[in-house]
Amino acid sequence: MQERLCDTAPKPMPRRRGRPPLDPGQREALILDALEKLVATKGLKAATMDAVARAAGMSKRTLYAIHDSRAALFTAWVRRVRASLVRPLPAEAHDLPLKERLHLLLRREVRARISERRLAVLRAMIAEAPEAQQVAQAFLREGAGTARAMIAEELARAMARGEIVPLDPQAASEVLFDMVYHNPLDWLLDSQRPPLDAEQAEARLGLAIGLFLDGARVRRQESLAVGN
Repeated sequence: MQERLCDTAPKPMPRRRGRPPLDPGQREALILDALEKLVATKGLKAATMDAVARAAGMSKRTLYAIHDSRAALFTAWVRRVRASLVRPLPAEAHDLPLKERLHLLLRREVRARISERRLAVLRAMIAEAPEAQQVAQAFLREGAGTARAMIAEELARAMARGEIVPLDPQAASEVLFDMVYHNPLDWLLDSQRPPLDAEQAEARLGLAIGLFLDGARVRRQESLAVGN
């Protein structure tokens, strides 16, 4: 009888496996991907903290623990885009020739190529900027503004070392930035225009740096003239 009772006793249910915990980097990528998709498909206004949290599969409390405001969330997204275009040089690269330093500073990641989703985000930013000034200012400040500041810092270092002629680092950084990164207006106005592939982007980078340095480098005769 005891054996029969044991045989008919309910068996414990197998433990359900939940989603493995995400590390901070994975969680941040999940949030920013959700934000980008929302803005691209539904516009800037639709990307509320509630909507982003739902799209990322987390609670609003969790989202606020990571980004304490909508402006902070958008700032983080802009920083991610900028980091795929321009990143600070590591200390060990500071003694490389200027051409190599600029190449490392400005070399784009493959995912930084202009995509339809990022173009859609840019269209939304432009269309809704008058009503979302805080987000628009973060876009300018943390995006191209910070990237140009990094370039200007490297050009100032090059001037101090005598690698290039004296010039306005900020103005020169704007020129070089525009030479390297294709104006997105072409893609905003022409939806059929194909994006640059990795090989084309690399070729444009090399051409831009070469042309820039050809005009900015110190030539021997100029150096002698300055010395006199």
